[in-house]
Amino acid sequence: MIDLRSDTVTQPTPEMRAAMAQARVGDDVFGEDPTVSELEERTAEILGKEVSVYVPSGTMSNQVGIRCHTQVGDEIFCDVTAHTYYYETGAPAALSGVMVRLLPGVRGIFTGQDVKAALRPRDDHFPCTTLVCVENTHNRGGGSIWPIQRIEEVHDAARAAGLSLHLDGARLWNASVATGIGEDEYAGYFDSVSVCFSKGLGAPVGSVLAGSAEFIERARRFRKMFGGAMRQVGIIAAGALYALEHHRDRLVEDHANAKKLASAIAELPSIELDVDEVETNIICFRVTGMPAVDLVGRLKKDGVWVRAIGEDVIRAVTNLMVSDSDIDRAIKAFRQVLGGAA
Repeated sequence: MIDLRSDTVTQPTPEMRAAMAQARVGDDVFGEDPTVSELEERTAEILGKEVSVYVPSGTMSNQVGIRCHTQVGDEIFCDVTAHTYYYETGAPAALSGVMVRLLPGVRGIFTGQDVKAALRPRDDHFPCTTLVCVENTHNRGGGSIWPIQRIEEVHDAARAAGLSLHLDGARLWNASVATGIGEDEYAGYFDSVSVCFSKGLGAPVGSVLAGSAEFIERARRFRKMFGGAMRQVGIIAAGALYALEHHRDRLVEDHANAKKLASAIAELPSIELDVDEVETNIICFRVTGMPAVDLVGRLKKDGVWVRAIGEDVIRAVTNLMVSDSDIDRAIKAFRQVLGGAA
């Protein structure tokens, strides 16, 4: 089976497993796990932040970040399809007691003017807006990359209003590889940054939240409160550390595979897909003539597993487990199912 449902389906490579088996460990709640400390220090260095904290998931990283920036009853801004709003089970309301104001982005990317237009006047009738969240790359935007100029524009609008900024950089590695812009340059516009190791980098578990020393001290308290403080976690942190040092550069292969697949299937009947919008490793396309779930089922029978994310929308994500030859096989399956030339 060629599994294109997500880049979260990746499994540790033999080399990564060896690094995990040999990891030095300690009690991380006591700050005594040397592998976790090395991962946190190295990630903070790459992001240009003072310190960072290791957590089990990207959802926890985002939600700890939101909790640190806000008080109960505050309002935060994010795109209408942002992961923090769309895929994190109502956590901003449940864990931080905040309202989410949705901005009308295009493929997940909104403007500084959108931020300004959504601001409420200071009045006892309204919640206090305290935080702007950006997702780069944007998942439901099809792996779209935020232009650095747009980030600067949103940053300036937020700062002028006295707002903090959080970056959901679960796939920030993809944005940096695709553009050549360093992770630290992207991160420099934000007070806090979340990055994930279990997607494109292929580690089995974990994300990091980075920021100032004062911010991360507060974050560690909420990590404990949310149940994310772990003990001898160096065993899995070693996988993340290996991925960080060995799998970032290879993301270009995933991007090339995504473009190759997109270019081929865009020519097929019943597919609506703008190849120019495939910037990283995520392909989102519209299906005509049948429900998306029907096409998913037919492709799965032919050995290709994709995911319906709407009644007529399918997502395919290239990843560490999918080779160039797998893409050739996937293209053949699409053609057979949809009636194109085999």
